[in-house]
Amino acid sequence: MTLNEIAYNLLNLVRAGRSHNDENISIGQIKFNIKHYRAMFIRRDFMRNGLITRHLEQDAGCLELEQVDASKCPCSHNTIDCPVYRTKKKLPRTVRFNFKDAITHVGDVTGLGRIPLIEPYEVQWVPFDKFTAHKPKAYMIEDYLYVYNPGGMDFVNVRGVFEDPEELAALDSCDGTCYDADSTFPIPADMIAAITSGLINGELKLLISTLVDDENDRQQDTQ
Repeated sequence: MTLNEIAYNLLNLVRAGRSHNDENISIGQIKFNIKHYRAMFIRRDFMRNGLITRHLEQDAGCLELEQVDASKCPCSHNTIDCPVYRTKKKLPRTVRFNFKDAITHVGDVTGLGRIPLIEPYEVQWVPFDKFTAHKPKAYMIEDYLYVYNPGGMDFVNVRGVFEDPEELAALDSCDGTCYDADSTFPIPADMIAAITSGLINGELKLLISTLVDDENDRQQDTQ
């Protein structure tokens, strides 16, 4: 089921299948609330069960890496002779899990080889690791994914549970195939039912009670 199908189903439920030219509920507003409820329910479900179904996960494709300096002061001359690699584009914001971001996989272009995701402060200790000092590690800073010891990799594959699934459409790593208007919305059916109930009895309930100007249409006006 696509986001459009979920949103228009909600609108039809609100208006009992009757639309008006002067409709005061925008489809964009409904989509915004669907995404908000989705993120909230995913977090609650993770806190309760600690598991994430693959139907919530999205593949961001193969993201290109670029070499940058490790210094966080690019406007000064205090550069550090320690090049690191990061994605050229920022990743969309992820749903908030307990004590971590909802990045479920970082790996090579096959989608099978895995790169451990660590905290940025842990990078300084990686060279002293006896067994994995020369293995690649990934970490996040300001929505950029950094890769330490990329080993010649030019691209990385990333999967995650993102707050706004539509933001993946802006990633050029997928040539428009990460997400579009006809893509299946990443949400299981039981969560769609919970979102529908929540909106009908919550945010949309106030809008339902507002009057609609249906004068000069083909519907019977109530006296």
